[in-house]
Amino acid sequence: MSLKPLKDRVVAKIEKPAEKTAAGILLGDTKEKPAYAVVEAIGPEVSAVKKGDKIVYKEYSTTEVKVEKEEYIILKEEDILATL
Repeated sequence: MSLKPLKDRVVAKIEKPAEKTAAGILLGDTKEKPAYAVVEAIGPEVSAVKKGDKIVYKEYSTTEVKVEKEEYIILKEEDILATL
């Protein structure tokens, strides 16, 4: 990947939310869906996450970028709410 984040930025690939549970139950549309992504690259000032971590983030605080037909998001480390 040629996208290299600066300072406290994180580049991640969005993970689509599950449409059904492991037991096969279909999930309906809800207004509040958690936003998940997998970290692809981190800036030099990022200390809380590493490449490959699955994160939960603030959905409306990202910048969406398309590089080589792949879609990524760029967000600040402070906008990451949790790791899974």
